[in-house]
Amino acid sequence: MTWEPPLLPPGPGLRSSTAVMSAAIAALAASYGSGSGSESDSDSEGGRCPLPAADSLMHLTKSPSAKPSLAVAVDAAPEVAVKEDLETGVHLDPAVKEVQYNPTYETMFAPEFGPENPFRTQQMAAPRNMLSGYAEPAHINDFMFEQQRRTFATYGYALDPSLDNQVTTKYIGSVEEAEKNQGLTVFETGQKKIEKRKKFKENDASNIDGFLGPWAKYVDEKDVAKPSEEEQKELDEITAKRQKKGKLEEEKPGEEKTILHVKEMYDYQGRSYLHIPQDVGVNLRSSVPPEKCYLPKKQIHVWSGHTKGVSAVRLFPLSGHLLLSCSMDCKIKLWEVYGDRRCLRTFIGHSKAVRDICFNTAGTQFLSAAYDRYLKLWDTETGQCISRFTNRKVPYCVKFNPDEDKQNLFVAGMSDKKIVQWDIRSGEIVQEYDRHLGAVNTIVFVDENRRFVSTSDDKSLRVWEWDIPVDFKYIAEPSMHSMPAVTLSPNGKWLACQSMDNQILIFGAQNRFRLNKKKIFKGHMVAGYACQVDFSPDMSYVISGDGNGKLNIWDWKTTKLYSRFKAHDKVCIGAVWHPHETSKVITCGWDGLIKLWD
Repeated sequence: MTWEPPLLPPGPGLRSSTAVMSAAIAALAASYGSGSGSESDSDSEGGRCPLPAADSLMHLTKSPSAKPSLAVAVDAAPEVAVKEDLETGVHLDPAVKEVQYNPTYETMFAPEFGPENPFRTQQMAAPRNMLSGYAEPAHINDFMFEQQRRTFATYGYALDPSLDNQVTTKYIGSVEEAEKNQGLTVFETGQKKIEKRKKFKENDASNIDGFLGPWAKYVDEKDVAKPSEEEQKELDEITAKRQKKGKLEEEKPGEEKTILHVKEMYDYQGRSYLHIPQDVGVNLRSSVPPEKCYLPKKQIHVWSGHTKGVSAVRLFPLSGHLLLSCSMDCKIKLWEVYGDRRCLRTFIGHSKAVRDICFNTAGTQFLSAAYDRYLKLWDTETGQCISRFTNRKVPYCVKFNPDEDKQNLFVAGMSDKKIVQWDIRSGEIVQEYDRHLGAVNTIVFVDENRRFVSTSDDKSLRVWEWDIPVDFKYIAEPSMHSMPAVTLSPNGKWLACQSMDNQILIFGAQNRFRLNKKKIFKGHMVAGYACQVDFSPDMSYVISGDGNGKLNIWDWKTTKLYSRFKAHDKVCIGAVWHPHETSKVITCGWDGLIKLWD
């Protein structure tokens, strides 16, 4: 295809410009022609312009009159010097799995191009088709593989996978085992079928009495298992040992004795120390509490006699003219509260620390509970041990039923989560209250002795009807702590519970057993100790010892801590307000002393 300039009407200044344009085009064509000679031949045949004459290239040649300048010939496709021989051909991506054409051998096995990753380890750079390397496909049945793997795991040998096992059989692993088992795999057990045990047969269902069916016994079945002679000997030895052990334990609690510390057991009128004195300035027989109580200020007496810590003190019922104390030195002592305040009698009979004591309603007898797992009933006047009870568990607390007609019954909270009720007359357990989930810490009778409240290490408080072994009230909050000391108020309306989060909680004791949130007594450190709580007889004060040996006195109405003073060198575990006195408080502590404050 040839290019032609557009036709224009001739004019005076136009002829020369067309001549110049045509000359330039001719020059371009000439330069293209020189660039590729092979194509010029074919193009000339195709009707391209003929090569221009030399005079038409005049404007490109250097004119003699002009100044010297660089003449540049335009070459659109010059020869370029290449440093290396250019790679021709198609490159295959080594990651490609399928090729759509037939590549040559050289293309297939040409080395990989591109920069190497300098951070690749030799292991990572090696060809891999799985995480640990390159696994070649092996033509082995899944079942065969699993069979050999399991055989190796069970018996310790397997066929050598590197050999063709059809030609030679060679084992790896424990070869001796393989020879012994003759190369059996897991799925080819060598055991022969064991003959089934024969049963008596009677499958006729119409035989109503004799029909056995699938329930028939084996022919060789034995109904009675009798030990062989050797086994019998061993058993006899074991039982003999056990009996010996049991005997020793049962012999231990013997040796109860008592020491009278005063010269005369009876006075000139034949009255023993149980007789309530009438010359002490206070009517100890009255049932009316004093009208107004006051804070105790000073220590007026110390009873010393225990060699180890005192764990509890109890006043004589109603009158309070005698004081009973139990101690970790395994002894129980009876003291006078008035007069010379002497030690009257010591009761010895426990082999381990005494944990709790409890008078009966009249005060003529008392129970003691000790860590030697025995509960003992003593006569207060003569000091004689009347009877002893045990269920081989540690009793933590013990209480007589306060009713006049039930003076032969008592309950004890045990370490095995049970509350056990004994009858003194028969010496047998007559009831077990087994609902707590931890060792039982306290038992307190409420509601005219028809019910009792127990607390336990399971951080709950349960209320029971007497002689009914199912708790009818269960109090347990997520925020509650264990309450190892509980006291009933003198008016019978409130229960004061020493909580292990350093506060005394008050529960209603009449029907609802609700927590009284307005009455919470704080300010003492008691965590870890079952410090006894008590009320003043007129219900105006609450008292408690604490872990630092201090006696704390709160006002009942306002719950303010009114007084606190150091009572003992070690833990002040017990505090009792005398029921007939306006300001007499008795405390006991782990320093082995019992103190009277007024």
